[in-house]
Amino acid sequence: MEAYVVGVDLGGTQIRAGLVDATGRVLRRRRTLTRGEEGPDAVVDRMVHLIREVMAGEPASVRGIGVASPGPIDPRSGVVRFAPNLPGWRDIPLKARLEQRLGLPVVVGNDANLAALAEHHFGAGRGIRDMIYITVSTGIGGGILVDGHLLVGHHGYGAEIGHQTVEDAGPRCKCGNVGCLEAMASGTAIAREGRIAVASGEPTRLAELCEGDVWRVDARMVAEAARAGDAVAREIYRRAGHYLGVGIVNLMHIFNPQRIILGGSVMKAKDLLMSAMWEVIRTRAWPVVQEDFDVVEAALGDDVGILGAAALALREV
Repeated sequence: MEAYVVGVDLGGTQIRAGLVDATGRVLRRRRTLTRGEEGPDAVVDRMVHLIREVMAGEPASVRGIGVASPGPIDPRSGVVRFAPNLPGWRDIPLKARLEQRLGLPVVVGNDANLAALAEHHFGAGRGIRDMIYITVSTGIGGGILVDGHLLVGHHGYGAEIGHQTVEDAGPRCKCGNVGCLEAMASGTAIAREGRIAVASGEPTRLAELCEGDVWRVDARMVAEAARAGDAVAREIYRRAGHYLGVGIVNLMHIFNPQRIILGGSVMKAKDLLMSAMWEVIRTRAWPVVQEDFDVVEAALGDDVGILGAAALALREV
């Protein structure tokens, strides 16, 4: 009898679940709205319902369940310490609750860390034992594998790639620090710089695109203006790419990875970012850490959360 696991991707907007085999094939998928405003109990109920749906017809073959959750996670106890986008999620014993309801072993990990594990097992990091995954989206997160092992830190809160300081005089990040990589190169940062440009009266196509409402400016709009030749928008993306390069050079010097994998929605504008990023890498990183090193795109798309959770279950259960 073939063995399967269930991977669950718990997000602020949606919960996704999939029945996954040992090769990373997602055999059955289900999803539902998270509706986090209804509180943790209601969200856990929806998770249980979704897991039972993807297990339908194969309950005896399912060996365990993996969950990719936002926020700091205690990987040993499976407690979600807090999840910023899920109201009321503080010190939620998610592992224990799911095990009690489903009667199967459950493992829980941080979603960005598990995305790295997914790419390592099934995606652009296969065969690479020293690699770093970075997701550049609304925020910036990621995961680090050293000699094939996921680095999570003493309490499980390690590899916060987006919260390294890359600009000492930079703007304040939502984490409370200043000049974090997330505050300089994320989609939120790109949108902020676009709004500042419009509000300050700089000559930019963004003023026309947003029809005078600066709060309509987002990273996609800045990308649209940049591709149309707008110099202000192009400079915003160039600076984001520069700071992404600074963050990557820091990681190269600390971890000496063979490969860095870039994912997330902002990478849809990679044509506007990568030149500045590579300029920083080539001019600032030690030549020895650039040997046998590359930066590639993530391969798993929207399935990365399900597959990361499944990879954890396959490894731990």
